[in-house]
Amino acid sequence: MSSRQPTLDEVAELAGVSRGTVSRVLNNHPHVSKKALEAVRAAIDELGYVPSAAARSLATQRRGAVVLAISSDDPALFANQFFAEVIAGVNAVIEESDLELLLVMAATERGRDRLTRILQSRGADGVMLLALRENDPLAKVAEGGGIPVVYGGRPLERAPQHYIDADNRGGAREAAEYLIASGRRAIATITGPQDMHVGVSRYLGFREALALAGLPAHRVVHADFSEAGGAAAMEQLLDEHPDLDAVFVASDAMAASALRVLRERGRRVPEDVAVVGFNDIVTAQHTHPALTTVRQPIEALGREMTRMLLRLINDEKPTPLILPTHLVIRESA
Repeated sequence: MSSRQPTLDEVAELAGVSRGTVSRVLNNHPHVSKKALEAVRAAIDELGYVPSAAARSLATQRRGAVVLAISSDDPALFANQFFAEVIAGVNAVIEESDLELLLVMAATERGRDRLTRILQSRGADGVMLLALRENDPLAKVAEGGGIPVVYGGRPLERAPQHYIDADNRGGAREAAEYLIASGRRAIATITGPQDMHVGVSRYLGFREALALAGLPAHRVVHADFSEAGGAAAMEQLLDEHPDLDAVFVASDAMAASALRVLRERGRRVPEDVAVVGFNDIVTAQHTHPALTTVRQPIEALGREMTRMLLRLINDEKPTPLILPTHLVIRESA
């Protein structure tokens, strides 16, 4: 038998209670001897005891679960490479803990009601929010739950206390600057939704680069990050601005569709029109030609969002984090 006395943390873990509870018990009951504690430890080792998650939940008032709430009700979301990578990052951190992950699609009133029921029943210890629109009611539901909330990407109308985001504005500016430096002058853009912070930020970065270069920024079509939206926007740009020689597209999914439209309209890429996307999802490496794009650390976004939430649950005080982006040059520009 080991002569080492179990620590307070070890006893707390085994009992499913807090360290402070163990400390108070020992202080109030001095007759609990080192020998008795060692006997308990030996019995536990012999029996292969595993702490009860249910007991720990009752003792700590924690449920052992966190929610990832996505402001979307599109069943195709799970085929979207961006969301798939974010969820993979979230799950990687969850697997290192003893928590469960609850996924809630909450763009509709029914979805938000489901999240409300989870929060009212104290069915989760924290919430992560993703893909919020301007003044999204999902934010109000989550903030009213009385548990920690972390945002994946800033909401458009305000900067919350706890969020993880990528440098969308800086990445878009770098993309436009690259096109300018390569000699392009009639540069267009297909933006993301303008009721989302990510869509507005990438558009602003594009405009800043053209303004600094003294170039007009009127070749613009607003879209929705979808492949269909990217194709329609590229058709509109070619109809309205047949002189364009480059296009910055605010997502790789839209850029892949834009490349297809350009090919169908007889425009060579990059000889006639250079194309730059954003995200660097797997698809970007397999378009024809391979897509020059701004890489953001998508899986890291999910991981860091989850780590921030766990720190909040453990009563730490994390600060907002902006993840870096950088340009990946391939054949399309």
